[in-house]
Amino acid sequence: IGTELAELHSLEENFLWAEQWKADYRAHAKWEHYMQCDGSPDPAVPQEINTFMSLWQENKNEDIEFVIKKGNQVLNLIEKLNFLLLDTPPNELMEEVIVQYQESILELQSLLHQKYNEATEHLLKVSKLCILVVAPLQVATDEKEEELIGENVVDLHQFTPVGGVYFVDALKLPPQAKQIKGWTMVELLDVGLETYPYPPESEETEDATYPRVGVILRLLDSVIFFEEPMVARWDSAGKQWRTDGISDIQYKMKEKQISFEMDTFYTITLIQDAHLNMPYQSWELRPNGTDELLFTIVTAFAEVQMQIKGNQCMLSSIIMDGSEQLSHLTGKWTSPIDLTVVLKKAGVNIFPSDYSYKYVCVNKKTPLAEVTSYQQMALVASAFAFSWSKWNLASGQDQVVFKVSEHLKTDAVKDEDWSLYMFNGQRAQRLKISETSEAFSEDLAENTEFHSTLYHLIKDFASEEAIEKVKKASCLFIDAIYQLLITTRVLTYS
Repeated sequence: IGTELAELHSLEENFLWAEQWKADYRAHAKWEHYMQCDGSPDPAVPQEINTFMSLWQENKNEDIEFVIKKGNQVLNLIEKLNFLLLDTPPNELMEEVIVQYQESILELQSLLHQKYNEATEHLLKVSKLCILVVAPLQVATDEKEEELIGENVVDLHQFTPVGGVYFVDALKLPPQAKQIKGWTMVELLDVGLETYPYPPESEETEDATYPRVGVILRLLDSVIFFEEPMVARWDSAGKQWRTDGISDIQYKMKEKQISFEMDTFYTITLIQDAHLNMPYQSWELRPNGTDELLFTIVTAFAEVQMQIKGNQCMLSSIIMDGSEQLSHLTGKWTSPIDLTVVLKKAGVNIFPSDYSYKYVCVNKKTPLAEVTSYQQMALVASAFAFSWSKWNLASGQDQVVFKVSEHLKTDAVKDEDWSLYMFNGQRAQRLKISETSEAFSEDLAENTEFHSTLYHLIKDFASEEAIEKVKKASCLFIDAIYQLLITTRVLTYS
């Protein structure tokens, strides 16, 4: 056992090398940003981000095209801060730095909203429109406030906004520009863009009835709604999303259209259950080249294929009802963390959170069995395929069961090439039963023995070529596999 553990620890050094590489990469990226001197701020430096926001706040009368262009820069800064929060190891981020990043994100979102309002006011000052204008505007914001969950209040642990946030207001038309003797003159007001209260607030109108506000939205092609979404409106007083105040919701899912009525003008979003794709129906991890691998997860609604190559990964395909979806996201190489963020924003959540077990029927496993399995699977996945087994449901909390096959080709694994393995984090064994057996049994397969690690059990039946490939696998490739396994948690959520 001592020899096996020593050899395993030698392989596990790959994770340490990968962490060191990522730390060096972060430092190098920071230095590269400094050397570029292109005027863009480093979002991790409070002075730079504050100067950036102050300078933009001072600029007035910017047209909508400029604000959209500048807004994309702001969204990029927000993405960088979110990436730092997700990618940096906890031991490298002090609590005050985390708070600083979160505050910067909220301030950038607030500034972006302010600038869109200013640009809308500027647009309406040359306007030939009527006195009352309805302005729906979509802004990619991400509300993170916590709330006591009450009736009609959206539980953001269970549901997630998909497709951004829509600000819908009735706006007072600002003073219009006049052409006088070749001059363009416009009255400037200090109040900025004014919203029109609806229903009007006065004693005379207390008992009056007013028509409800009708809204028609086209669902974006850049996101997936697996079921008819719920409509929620933002309650600024309670700092929460609510579902009351919205009625007569009509769905035309084939036309990608949704209509509804509101009792006044609200900020709205479309939400869906964050756990629609959990538990997964099956999964497979299959090598298909040197430091290349295909990771497939099948859910009740879709088949999601992700490819890993070196330290990067990409979305290969999402197939739903026989057709491919989100083609604008496929084929783009990125980091595992970025891929999880992109898929979540697109409505494809296959990444359980710490509280997901409350909303999903979980196949509970001990952290020792689950996490250790992901680590050791990643160590050998360069030459061995892994897949879901129905017996994982019957093996208890302390043990995980999955299928394994040596795989040095690029084609699919044949059914007869799979073997069943069971692992509890400290003891690994090959099972006598097959996937088609009538009942679960922990009996050992003939001519096999227990091992303290999954690696050494697999090694008993492996070719020299496969073991050599495992030893030569890149530490960054191994780390990328582990990151996707630990974020999808296929052994618990299948």
